[in-house]
Amino acid sequence: MYLLGFDIGSSSVKACLVEAESGKIVAQDFFPKVEMQIIAEKPGWAEQNPESWWANLKLANESLMKQSGVAAEEIKAIGISWQMHGLVMVDKNKQVLRPSIIWCDSRAVPYGEKAFKSIGKEYCLSHLLNSPGNFTAAKLAWVKENEPRIYERIDKLMLPGDYIAMRLTDETGVTVEGLSEGIFWDFKQNKVSDEILSYFNFDHSFIPEIKPVFGVQGLVSSEAAKELGLKEGTPVCYRAGDQPNNALSLNVFNPGEVASTAGTSGVVYGVLGQVNYDPLSRVNTFAHVNHTMEQTRLGVLLCINGTGILNSWIKKNIVSQGLSYNDMNALASQSPVGSKGLSIIPFGNGAERILENHETGCSIHGINFNIHSQADIIRAAQEGIVFSFQYGMEIMKGMGMNISLIRAGNANMFLSPLFRQTLANISGATIELFDTDGAAGAAKGAGIGAGIYASNKEAFASLEKLAVIEPETADQEQCSEAYKRWKSCL
Repeated sequence: MYLLGFDIGSSSVKACLVEAESGKIVAQDFFPKVEMQIIAEKPGWAEQNPESWWANLKLANESLMKQSGVAAEEIKAIGISWQMHGLVMVDKNKQVLRPSIIWCDSRAVPYGEKAFKSIGKEYCLSHLLNSPGNFTAAKLAWVKENEPRIYERIDKLMLPGDYIAMRLTDETGVTVEGLSEGIFWDFKQNKVSDEILSYFNFDHSFIPEIKPVFGVQGLVSSEAAKELGLKEGTPVCYRAGDQPNNALSLNVFNPGEVASTAGTSGVVYGVLGQVNYDPLSRVNTFAHVNHTMEQTRLGVLLCINGTGILNSWIKKNIVSQGLSYNDMNALASQSPVGSKGLSIIPFGNGAERILENHETGCSIHGINFNIHSQADIIRAAQEGIVFSFQYGMEIMKGMGMNISLIRAGNANMFLSPLFRQTLANISGATIELFDTDGAAGAAKGAGIGAGIYASNKEAFASLEKLAVIEPETADQEQCSEAYKRWKSCL
């Protein structure tokens, strides 16, 4: 018995086949092998053709079936994860009306900002838990004003994962988690936001049937079965945006538990057990995968643009040619905690939400040509990235989140012993590293939704813990002093 997971990213589509009983990955692949095309007709625009997601999903699935030799009838459930906040629109024949406006497209910012002011900051934050910002609802408002002929033909709107579910099952649907990330969900009223629909003058019929995050959402159609080599009638039993799904893949379900990633940008995603929001809207709050009317489970999403990209920039431009990331980590460890008084502000990758959308740029403070070396610069960069995480986590703590445990995949910045130890020291949290990814998480989510697993505890019993990093009290005082100095520079 096997579970199939798809992760629809903006760079590639990943697929993973998991043996249900053991929880082990039996096959995985991704397509395309180079980054998927992003269409940018104007500065700040970013679009993708949903058909390209489907085409690459077919290639990835074909590879899994060949690798594993698993028969189609042995696959008992399918799960889907997707790049968040995208907009897909289809007509009455379920045909896509235009390329998807994806998460990193910024054209809708003025529409979201105007709505935030017009509807009212207090109302938006207390009901929607976010500013309408640059999310799906604001993107649809841009289409309404700028492409009225396309807007008039809309039958249903969806997020990227909903589109993939439609292609698999021939049914349109959304989830509360998806609606919340699109800023269509009213958490006080526990329904689609009448205020958002009314303000933008959107037709309520655009919203498809609401499906559960876990549970049978539809069955693989005969057409999709032929295209993919799957069995007709296989249930699609789970879907969620990539950050909630990343948390799920790390078994983060309960208040106080936190999932983190630190690639080009960094994310800290924590679970909150009560409805709350940041009054300055410096973090985003969405429904977590296990949020229900009876049990509040919200995902507080802290996103920092300037994280691993700083480490990458230093590798390309500062350190000696030929040094690997492992070499850089070894060099950094030669510098003491606090980098001999050197501080680096890492925000050089655009405006930062935790800074109320200000663009401060990256800056180096306290450099002394007589004492500082490559090692100090590398360490100060890694410490600066950690301190940006801590700065954001203090916002999350102010919302009532007690961060005692951080779970992360063993990848990117978390491969650096210095980075993860510094994060443990400054936050006081234990860090657990695991070998998992989004597609594997989606497959196990499908197992929960299909009832193959009785609980998330059972689903993730086989999750392989690679390392545990505890705070080191000996370095915490020095680390705290370095953080205070960093904040004074900020």
